[in-house]
Amino acid sequence: MSTVRVRFAPSPTGYLHIGGARTALFNWLFARHNNGVFILRIEDTDRSRSTEEYIDAIIDGMKWLGLDWDEGPYRQTERMDIYRSYVQRLLDEGKAYYCYCTPEELEQRRQAALKEGKGTLKYDGRCRDLKTPPPDRKPVVRFKMPQMGQTVVDDLIRGKVVYENEQLDDFIILRSDGTPTYNFVVVVDDVEMGITHVIRGDDHLNNTPKQIHIYKAFNFEVPQFAHLPMILGSDKTRLSKRHGATSVQAYREMGYLPEALVNYLVRLGWSYGDQEIFTKEELIEKFTLDNVGKAAAAFNPDKLLWLNGQYLKNTPTERLVDLVRPFLVKEGIISEDESLDREWLKKAVDSQKERAKTLVELAQSMRYYIEEDVQYDEMAKEKFLNEKTLPYLKDIRDGIAALADFTEEALERLFKEVMEKHETKLKHIAQPVRVALTGGTKSPGIFEVIEIIGRAKTLRRLDRAIGMIKGDE
Repeated sequence: MSTVRVRFAPSPTGYLHIGGARTALFNWLFARHNNGVFILRIEDTDRSRSTEEYIDAIIDGMKWLGLDWDEGPYRQTERMDIYRSYVQRLLDEGKAYYCYCTPEELEQRRQAALKEGKGTLKYDGRCRDLKTPPPDRKPVVRFKMPQMGQTVVDDLIRGKVVYENEQLDDFIILRSDGTPTYNFVVVVDDVEMGITHVIRGDDHLNNTPKQIHIYKAFNFEVPQFAHLPMILGSDKTRLSKRHGATSVQAYREMGYLPEALVNYLVRLGWSYGDQEIFTKEELIEKFTLDNVGKAAAAFNPDKLLWLNGQYLKNTPTERLVDLVRPFLVKEGIISEDESLDREWLKKAVDSQKERAKTLVELAQSMRYYIEEDVQYDEMAKEKFLNEKTLPYLKDIRDGIAALADFTEEALERLFKEVMEKHETKLKHIAQPVRVALTGGTKSPGIFEVIEIIGRAKTLRRLDRAIGMIKGDE
């Protein structure tokens, strides 16, 4: 059996799209599962829309997702001589021909066909057997498609798909400016790179019969095709920006973990029993095309957010410390060159990671640990920082100032003493202290919060709350 060789071949006309990332992932998993080769190829022949920025962004996105490639990245713009030599071979063998019809003439004929109610608006083939070319016209090159019979695509996901050849066009393989077209170069590249399986989105399915005939014209072996179902938005239309973020880069900037995004993408169209969460090693072991469905998959941002929260919760704190730092800078909580004690930071991250769904949320939740002061939530301030709670705040403040041992255990004892003195419950004391220290009513355990904020900052914030209640500020 020959070695499995697959490729991901994005066009660099934008950032790495969620759909493209899933195609890359399925190819990568298929290669890894079969001990095969995964190739990255940049299809940059559309020079008007392809940019270096997008090429860099695609490569960066692939690296971030952990989808390493074995060969490439190849770039089509560096392979033009190869494509032209293949075009010449077809011309020499009478399997392609020069077409001198202008775009204006083609449009006129299309409009006439529409008026006559013709079902197909394909090229009429008038240059197929042209003996005398018209002067002063730059021709395109068209491929001679069979005009009778059927073309059958044996798709590994969709099964047998049949096309009537009479419906298929003699399509252009070389433009008048000398640049080759997608359907031609993709075949040449796949042959030259030894691709055994073409795994791609089903928006390419209608290109497949054209490509099959190019393989056959050169007597090349046709690879196996597998067309993945589309990804739809919540309203069952094709996933687009109106459904929210659609690029891998956007999710990275929103604080998602790459392994969470990989796990989510693989479940868009592929399943393995009821299992939801997979390690990359499990995915490599279990992934086959047999478990890819035919139906379109719906992208659910809430499900992705939940999954990311699960991954955050289970990521070692040591790693999260490094991951959250850029977001602390981005959120304006620390400066680029500000240093924080690593052991302290680990405590701060550890206290919040089970509550956060993204790295942005994690960074924001740490704001009250780091900044000098806090902004009070108005409703929380009105409810918990008042004359009734003033005695509790004063006793806690004085107790913290006098503590010889500033630990969670010592703080717990202090709160218990104040509870007994005022004959009240812990929540009636803890909540005013929480609002004074964090500005809001939700946080990790109050003793843990106080220890992380530190004695000096805690005393300053309690003094401020007490002063505010007394009308000193």
